[in-house]
Order: sequence, then structure tokens, then C-alpha cells
Amino acid sequence: MLLSKRLKELRIENGLTQRELGERVNVTKVSICCYENGTRVPTLDTLTKLGEALDVDVDYLLGYDKPVKEKGKNKKVINMAKEEIEFIMGLRNIEDIHNLIIEDPKRALELISKRLD
Repeated sequence: MLLSKRLKELRIENGLTQRELGERVNVTKVSICCYENGTRVPTLDTLTKLGEALDVDVDYLLGYDKPVKEKGKNKKVINMAKEEIEFIMGLRNIEDIHNLIIEDPKRALELISKRLD
């Protein structure tokens, strides 16, 4: 989960202990530890406070940090995490997988899903 990864990275970058970050957002050290381990999800209020304490947008904590525009008539913008974009770019380098995804995305997802089971 990107939230746990980014939360820990930002806390360390800001030179904060789990206890110090917890004090800034009014939760316990144990709560921060659980958020970082992905065993607990912060409330919306706490998530907002975490973003403020770490000087980042909540969207970044949740993994949505790159706007991506779709092509075509009904263009819409979606936000993707840097890690998602890197994953997709990596898939492009594997020609067989990339071709399968382009030609039959539903089948590609089914094959991936079966492989993970």
C-alpha cells in the first residue's frame, strides 16, 4: 500500500520519530507504526493532519500524484502514482506482455490474476 510506504519515507525525510509525528497529529506512536505497516488506515481527519504535518497533499499520501490525460473525445484526467507509471513503463519494455495488454487487456488481466492465485 502506497500510503504506508510514503508515510514512512516522509516521516524519515522530515527527521521525525513515530512518536513525534503522532504528537503532531494527535495519535499514538503505535497508530503511526500501524499506518506505516499497513495494518491500520488513518481516519480522514488524521490523514489530513498527516498531510499538513508532512507538508504534502493528501493525494500524494494516497498515491495519486501524476495527472494522466486520456486521449479521445471524452477526455478525463486521472491521477496515478509514480510507482504505477513506472510499472506501466516497465511493461512496455517486455514486448510479449505489452502486445497482449494492447491486443486483449481483459485476457491479460485474467492471466495475471490466475498467476497471483
